[in-house]
Amino acid sequence: MLSALFTPRTLRTFRSSFFHPRPFSTSRCRLEQFHGADEATFNRLTSATRTNGRVVLVDFYADWCPPCKALSPILEKLAEDAGVKTGSGRPIDLVTVNTDEQSSLAQQYAIRALPTVAAFRDGKMVNQFVGALPESGVRKFLEDV
Repeated sequence: MLSALFTPRTLRTFRSSFFHPRPFSTSRCRLEQFHGADEATFNRLTSATRTNGRVVLVDFYADWCPPCKALSPILEKLAEDAGVKTGSGRPIDLVTVNTDEQSSLAQQYAIRALPTVAAFRDGKMVNQFVGALPESGVRKFLEDV
């Protein structure tokens, strides 16, 4: 059936590429974003081994919160920009946690107002801010981490 669609030469090329896929070069992604993380994902991503050499920003939010909706695009934009690093020169990962769905995490980290953004480095929360900051305010926060 394939021979009806391909010439003998293209059929050989198709078969060889199908059975011997082209190898891809991979490297560790500079940016990772995890939206709507559950408790297990949160614990894995903020662990000491995972945050070694990186800073993980955790955005505690709720779907009904207008300031949260204003802050989220700013955080995503900064996390996607390879030129944005912390004051210590570490790259940034972004994790979002819906406090309505993950209330135990909100209680564990004493989240009293939304949005709250916490920075984790080497497995520990090192800094946080509450409220929707403008992009310049978030950049200043990152410089201090």
